[in-house]
Amino acid sequence: MSSASGAPECVETDFEGDNDLVAGVRALHADGDLSTARRCFDAAYARAEAGGDAPAMAEAALGFAGVWVHEHRTGSAAAVLEQRLGRLLGLLGRTEPDGALAVRIRARLGAERDYRDGRADAVLAALEEARASGDPVAHAEALSLAHHCLLGPEQRLLRREIAVELLAVSSRTGRRGDMVMGLLWWAVDLLLDGDRHAERRLAELRGLLERRDHLAAGYVADAIDVMREIRAGRFAEAERRAGECFERGRRAGDADAEGWYGAHLVTIRWYQGRLQELRPMLDRLVHAPTLSAVDNAYFAVHAVAAAEAGDLRTAAGALARLRGPSLKELPHSGSWLVTMHGIVEAARLLGDADLAAEAYELLLPHAELPAMVSLGVACFGSVHHALGVAAHASGRRDLAAEHLTRAVEHNRALGHWPAAEESRRALERIAPPQPERASCVRERQHWRLGWGERSVLIENSVGMLHLAVLLANSGTEIPAVELAMGVTGLAQAAGARSAPQAVLDQEAMRRYRHRVAELRREMESTSDGRRAAAARRESEALMAELAGSVGIGGRSRRFVDNAERARVAVGKAIRRAIARVEEADAQLGRHLRETVHTGRQCSYRPV
Repeated sequence: MSSASGAPECVETDFEGDNDLVAGVRALHADGDLSTARRCFDAAYARAEAGGDAPAMAEAALGFAGVWVHEHRTGSAAAVLEQRLGRLLGLLGRTEPDGALAVRIRARLGAERDYRDGRADAVLAALEEARASGDPVAHAEALSLAHHCLLGPEQRLLRREIAVELLAVSSRTGRRGDMVMGLLWWAVDLLLDGDRHAERRLAELRGLLERRDHLAAGYVADAIDVMREIRAGRFAEAERRAGECFERGRRAGDADAEGWYGAHLVTIRWYQGRLQELRPMLDRLVHAPTLSAVDNAYFAVHAVAAAEAGDLRTAAGALARLRGPSLKELPHSGSWLVTMHGIVEAARLLGDADLAAEAYELLLPHAELPAMVSLGVACFGSVHHALGVAAHASGRRDLAAEHLTRAVEHNRALGHWPAAEESRRALERIAPPQPERASCVRERQHWRLGWGERSVLIENSVGMLHLAVLLANSGTEIPAVELAMGVTGLAQAAGARSAPQAVLDQEAMRRYRHRVAELRREMESTSDGRRAAAARRESEALMAELAGSVGIGGRSRRFVDNAERARVAVGKAIRRAIARVEEADAQLGRHLRETVHTGRQCSYRPV
């Protein structure tokens, strides 16, 4: 029988609970309809209990537990499930302690307890027992349960092995749901690792679901698709699909429906810069009983939203609850990386350098991973971003710039454009980008001007010499008098000079002659043709300037310091030089007109 929605209904009969069990198995393992499956298995358990049928009770209790670990979130529902399973384990222990049903119950109990404690030792021990039992159903169930308890970032390699093993075992169980879950887990693993081939497994999963839907797995796939829309920066479409996804999760009976919908909205508002709008929702969700027992991400997001709103007391309180005695105490669940991402951002906003430094050390081993929630339903970009923010908040500026530079690259590789933009902005706050500067290099009787990919060759002139000095000292004000003295300006002399001055003083002449000697030695010793040619050009240019600056008997020529005459002469010479550049390259000439400033103080200031 089917309901109006097409989902199987529990069959009311006067027989034993077989029909309820069959309907429950079909709903759970073929259709992924968790809500219908729970109703059917609950009815089957009651019927089997009335008839004293322990094996049927065990099948019903295991089916009632569901596909996921911690599917029953409220304290009362979880207690009912564990009471049933514990009782049945005692009953079966007297008759078939090593039977497949007992093995399956031990795996489920171990998984439920491990998940709440942020551990995996009990379920992994149960997995070894299930492998040894030779029962494919027990083996497949233990694999899927173990995988769900291994969502921390340090367990990535073991997760992949388990997902692939589940796919192999699924061919022996006769249950479609095992194959669906194996493929789903594999796709999720690749997503959590930021693997470039994750899309292939997602496409394969979609193809399987198109042939026949599986509500539970399809809901996860839809949630991942919302995350992909957010990564692409299509926020309106992502928000629309998040609402549809939420409705599907409710229909499937997934306990994560509300939490995942909140995660989608938080991620969208985070990158829109509108997180404060969600504070009422966060106030409620942070204590919602349907959240996973090891999900602390909402505490971190709550702290960020409060800090952004200026509510520093609430933010500090949320962080204190998270931190406890040490951040090391936080369980490494599927939401741990995002929790740490939020902690780092809140620490930055609160100016908590110690907390930022503590978070940095914990995150560093996972630098190359994306910060994702649960089964890939939300992504906050590269962990390098959080490391960069943490490094900056703890006073390590250069280290922060390195991480944020890597974050921009990693986020682009992930296709997460909003995160790439956020990392770029954070990097600019730390190390503002330098404007592209023009260069001017002497080539015999010409000057080679370059700016970006543009390059022109201009004949030598007094104005070109002035430009060369200004471009070589970008952002520095140089008196027109200094420029009028020629080569002396290249030394970037500072301060005022006395009225009558030598074009080259004795110290300057000594420096330039020493440089000429160095260049000659380089020309004689190097086997690199380019280096030799460059040294020769510089040597010739210096010799020409020295010759023009030295008078009779090798004495330095004198220049009468007239500031106004220097201002006029230098300004005209520079403008003539820029006009020549403009004739050769209008765009480069325009750049120089906009950035070269003349007067008594001259400068080149690219913006």
